[in-house]
Amino acid sequence: MLIKGYDVGPLLPGESLLVHPGFWSNYLLAMCSDGECAERAVPEWFGEDGADVDALSEVLFDPDRWPVFRVPADDGPGAVVIYRNLDGDYGTDYLITHPGRSYAEQIASWDGDFSGAGLTWSELTQIADNPSLADEGVQDTAARLLLLLPLLTDPDVQETASARLIAALSATGTPQDTASLAAEHLLAHLTRRSRHDPVWTSPLSGS
Repeated sequence: MLIKGYDVGPLLPGESLLVHPGFWSNYLLAMCSDGECAERAVPEWFGEDGADVDALSEVLFDPDRWPVFRVPADDGPGAVVIYRNLDGDYGTDYLITHPGRSYAEQIASWDGDFSGAGLTWSELTQIADNPSLADEGVQDTAARLLLLLPLLTDPDVQETASARLIAALSATGTPQDTASLAAEHLLAHLTRRSRHDPVWTSPLSGS
């Protein structure tokens, strides 16, 4: 698999992994690992367990196969999430694709902490809610929202953000009795480390 603009690693489509038990715990729990909450986030919040997480982590972090999750948009920028499984340099890279541009642009990464340019809640939902059915990748809006969630750098999310996130978590397998708790913790951690500055140029602008 080739992604113009990202010329490292043995990339392969990873979208089929989204429905495997343990995926969302692997992907989302890292955002709640700064130790600032009284209650520690656990896989059971997402309807999974430690065995699920351990089994899928062997796949997600395989240095010989780097999973790629494509989030194509119908009218505007899309995104690509890549597990960067370099030996000694594991992390997740986030790329933006632009209409009419043949290459993707890396805007951020997660290496135990977030670095790079992020998105506002409005920009994030704009991509999530506009899947391109003509392109390969993740079409489900709930899964798209959750894949983009680590890019949130907006300390002032809309009042509807919590309900939207709860619905997305529930749609991807999180039990109803823990979806609210998981959403609360995720948003608290993301908005606490937010560094979005209104004067910054949005990575969606293509400039």
